[in-house]
Amino acid sequence: MDDETTRSIRESYDRLAEEYTRRIADELQHKPLDRELLDRFAKQTKGRGDVCDMGCGPGHVARYLRDAGASVFGLDLSPGMLEQARKLNPDISFREGNMLSLDMPDGTLAGVTAFYAIVNIPRKSVPLVFSEIRRVLQSSGLLLLAFHIGNEVLHEDELWGQKISMDFLLFQPSEIGLDLEEAGFNIEEVVEREPYPDVEYPSRRAYIFARKT
Repeated sequence: MDDETTRSIRESYDRLAEEYTRRIADELQHKPLDRELLDRFAKQTKGRGDVCDMGCGPGHVARYLRDAGASVFGLDLSPGMLEQARKLNPDISFREGNMLSLDMPDGTLAGVTAFYAIVNIPRKSVPLVFSEIRRVLQSSGLLLLAFHIGNEVLHEDELWGQKISMDFLLFQPSEIGLDLEEAGFNIEEVVEREPYPDVEYPSRRAYIFARKT
């Protein structure tokens, strides 16, 4: 992913941060499957070390994990999103960072959640994201990945009244599974669901539990 794409994503989310938070920060209240999967993730990583919520946005997933007993911090590319996350969750640490080049030592994390964190990542760069996540995970560290199912690349120049410039990518679980395996993960479970009506963008969703081999 080139510097111009990275800059555009960062600036777009900075512009969206306040409205995004207003619309998204309480969404887990309406998503029972997401809560169930996050509970499982928290249980499996509890006591093993820190976990990172990558692409944390306003911090709602990190908040849920903290309340479930995880030692969690959030990471996001957008300073504007991090400002919102810190405002809502002053007891959780949030860091600025790029998933394609993580400023973390090897083998330090018990787990990583990445809920829709790859939605703006160019297809050719997704394997690098997975390689970086694997690098920072401990032996047998756990990844819980969520993404939109499909084959489309949707470009948006405006969202919620704000000018942006980003691609939104949908992926097939089979291709993402292959990328994860090639990066050095063992796929433990793939879960798919239909969208929750009137709660979220109307795409099918996939969740993958993958463990570092």
